[in-house]
Amino acid sequence: MRGRGSGAAEHLFSKGDWFATQEQWKKQLVEAVDRKNGDELLNTSTTDLARYYASDMAFEVPKIFPEDLVVDQRETQVDISGDHNRWIEDRSRPYYITGTAVDVEIPFTGNKVGFNIQPTTRNFNNPMATVGDGVVSFSITGIDLGAERVKQEIDRVVNSINEHLGWLANDAKSYNSSLEGLATQAIERRKEKLLKDKSLVAGLGFKMKERPGSSQTFAAPSVRRVIRPDVPKPVASHEPFKPEPILTSDDYEHILSILENMVGVMEQSPGAFREIDEESLRTHFLVQLNGHYFGDATGETFNYEGKSDILIKVDGKNIFVGECKFWTGEKGYLETLDQVLSYLSWRDTKAAVLVFNRNKDFSGVLAKIEEATPSHPNFKKLTRKCSESSWTYLFGHNDDANREITITVQAYNVPERIKPRL
Repeated sequence: MRGRGSGAAEHLFSKGDWFATQEQWKKQLVEAVDRKNGDELLNTSTTDLARYYASDMAFEVPKIFPEDLVVDQRETQVDISGDHNRWIEDRSRPYYITGTAVDVEIPFTGNKVGFNIQPTTRNFNNPMATVGDGVVSFSITGIDLGAERVKQEIDRVVNSINEHLGWLANDAKSYNSSLEGLATQAIERRKEKLLKDKSLVAGLGFKMKERPGSSQTFAAPSVRRVIRPDVPKPVASHEPFKPEPILTSDDYEHILSILENMVGVMEQSPGAFREIDEESLRTHFLVQLNGHYFGDATGETFNYEGKSDILIKVDGKNIFVGECKFWTGEKGYLETLDQVLSYLSWRDTKAAVLVFNRNKDFSGVLAKIEEATPSHPNFKKLTRKCSESSWTYLFGHNDDANREITITVQAYNVPERIKPRL
């Protein structure tokens, strides 16, 4: 067989082992992260950058389109020395006679490299063809070709190619799904090293060479339960990285547990909270939270501005935002998310939205929260489903998608108000 005008046909799916190939691609992804400018890396959202690398390094398995194949025929010289022809005296040399070749071209999409890779599943009967730009070609040759024979041979090659591509797709599915996690690990690991190196130099005790636009790292103020600085999630900028204080994941989870425990008190004492409104709810939560955390100046870490906000401020900017809202429907819920996002100050503000439901259809409310949240224009991803009625999401800022906010939504049933007697 010979591909039409494209050189000799070769065995497909035989030049590269899948495991070795994917490991090389993963290595290239990590190397790309390591090559990126340090300040640029620190000033770019980990989530967005990981998704970019995952998309860039994803492997698109080829897909052929046999329904669009084209054929042509031509005369060709066929070597019959290997056939059982008694009249050929010297079989050590090729003996050609004029025969027929049917050239077949099948279009494909995807990465042509896939035709070289040996899948983890194989049958040792690889199809033979030539791969060009968007076209797989092969030829069927013979002395006395018939239409049925040609059709059977085309079907055999097509089926063999599709079988191998199916095996390759199974391998690629696992590889592609692992890329975002791999990229995230590589980015976070390099960011951690970059920040550690900055801290090392800062801790030497010598006068440091000032760089234009550089700034010093600082941490959030200490509280009774110490709020430790964590690796910041940076904004997308080419300027020198400017560290900012954030709330650590441990303290964030502890705050959420305090809020959840307070709701448990409400559920155990329904009479005391039957007539409570949003502002009163906020006051109860503030008392509990400030019982665990102690600020440096006022003695209170948590405070409020406006009607129902629960805030932690650092240098006048919010590092934690909490909202207590009664469920009024999907529109009101999305407006609450807008309100929380408008309070974003530091690069990695964390927030909690407590949704209280006095309707009887609590399951319906939970379903609407899950359905409505991804529809918000700033929504990035569901980070974790904590329970049947609690979710942690990642959102982007209105003005800069790389400036991010973590919002945990907790929904609760509370006692209904007692209707006054007429």
